[in-house]
Amino acid sequence: MVGLYALLIFITLPCMNRQDTSSTHQNTSALQGMKVLELGQLIAGPFAAKTLADFGAEVIKIEPPGSGDPLRKWRMLKDGTSVWWQVQSRNKRSLALDLRTPEGQALVNKLANEADILIENFRPGALEGWGLSPEKLIEQNPKLIVLRISGYGQTGPYRNRPGFGVIGEAMGGLRHLTAEPGRVPVRVGVSIGDTLSALHGVIGILLALQHRHTTGKGQIIDVALYESVFNCMESLLPEYSAFGAIRGPAGSALPGIAPTNAYKCKDGAYALIAGNGDSIFKRLMTLIEREDFANDPSLADNTGRVARVNEIDQAIEAWTLQRNVDDVLEKLDSASVPAGRIYNIADIAADPHYAAREMLQQIQLNDGSELTIPGVVPKLSLTPGQHRRNAPMLGEDTDSILKEMGLSSVQIEALKAKGIVGSGN
Repeated sequence: MVGLYALLIFITLPCMNRQDTSSTHQNTSALQGMKVLELGQLIAGPFAAKTLADFGAEVIKIEPPGSGDPLRKWRMLKDGTSVWWQVQSRNKRSLALDLRTPEGQALVNKLANEADILIENFRPGALEGWGLSPEKLIEQNPKLIVLRISGYGQTGPYRNRPGFGVIGEAMGGLRHLTAEPGRVPVRVGVSIGDTLSALHGVIGILLALQHRHTTGKGQIIDVALYESVFNCMESLLPEYSAFGAIRGPAGSALPGIAPTNAYKCKDGAYALIAGNGDSIFKRLMTLIEREDFANDPSLADNTGRVARVNEIDQAIEAWTLQRNVDDVLEKLDSASVPAGRIYNIADIAADPHYAAREMLQQIQLNDGSELTIPGVVPKLSLTPGQHRRNAPMLGEDTDSILKEMGLSSVQIEALKAKGIVGSGN
């Protein structure tokens, strides 16, 4: 979610890890040496920062003293802190600093002068109001790359509107499609608009780093929530442009591609079956003993199958309803037909493939208890990402960061006395 406090990612000096959980690839991180400053909260910006941190970027997260990032208190809490926080803020350092004060803005300006990357997710104009416009920061530090994430982008008639991920999902066209026909559209159960924007932002950063590698120049990356969603909407616009077609919700099916759907089984579970490849369809029909379909020339390609999709779906479900889901999936796998069950998180946590791929990572919290969090993706053969340290307590690294900037203990205590910075709590 695009928050009130922006996201500037600044990677500074190598941090002292509070908990080093993996040392296998300490010297082979893809982004080792990158300096990133994160001035933001909640989801979109911090997710982009987390992704960079997973691959070795040294990220300083700026948080308001006293309250910190609201995500610290979102959803289920353990010892007063959200367990989500351990995912979103791993591998980061926390500097508690009040961005609304001139002294705080001066400190951020100084950090940005040494930064490689700055990411912010304030409403457009907020940075400029603090005297931290990207243009000014790049003038001072020509190598600086600035990622700006907002609801509607930095330009256009809607630029000043507040934007959250769910609004971007709706405006981007996703919400209209996520429903059963004739029923109220539902939202995806996670903040997918924020995450898509974060990933588009990371792509932009990597492109900008390559450009900087050849020119030495930084640049500004403008990511809008709705555009990140719209970019994933496949053929919606050209179909409307060419044919005036407005795709509607289709439940568990994918319109225009057949057969691909969720089919009920004897035990009440559903099997997701994607038999839409030409050769796959023939194998599927042979498996369910519908040789008439398998050998029908009119069903040999997708166009013919789409015209008879209801008939095909009924034949497949007539077969699945005679078997439990495990039996269905076993037979489909033996016939090389893509299929799977619908996982809940308990299924994921128990799945051996997730474990084998190191996607279920155990970490130890400060109180000694263990917590399982998602592993790092994507998988790189030479420079893999890793969990280097747990998410920080609010202001945990304030003193060390300010000392690295050259401030004395007396100066740091004076800033604390004024409430401009805060220590860990």
